[in-house]
Amino acid sequence: MSSLPNTVGIVPMDPAERFAVLVEALATRPGVGPPSSSGRRGFGSTALTVDGSIFAMVVGGGLVLKLPRHRVEGLVTAGTGLPFTAANGSPMREWVALDHGTPESDLALAEEAMEFVRSRKRS
Repeated sequence: MSSLPNTVGIVPMDPAERFAVLVEALATRPGVGPPSSSGRRGFGSTALTVDGSIFAMVVGGGLVLKLPRHRVEGLVTAGTGLPFTAANGSPMREWVALDHGTPESDLALAEEAMEFVRSRKRS
């Protein structure tokens, strides 16, 4: 008999709920703007931004983060994320869609995304 953890009653969090947790955790950080704070309309209006640039959003039922290309490739290879494509089907190599995760893993990756985007603005 295998000793699998008891998963009865554990319900995966919806991506919108996972994003709401990130907004709550990150919105008070310096330079971070919660959804709708950027004055954007349409694409990006429901995204988390840092210094005016998007680093996290919910698109098509997935939590989407902007990370370095090599990091996205690693997450996809590990099965942690999926490649993210633009509406026209073009791959966006610095974006990854996380179809599952925990609040802790989401927050760690979102903090990494925030710092990545912030560092690009300074260069």
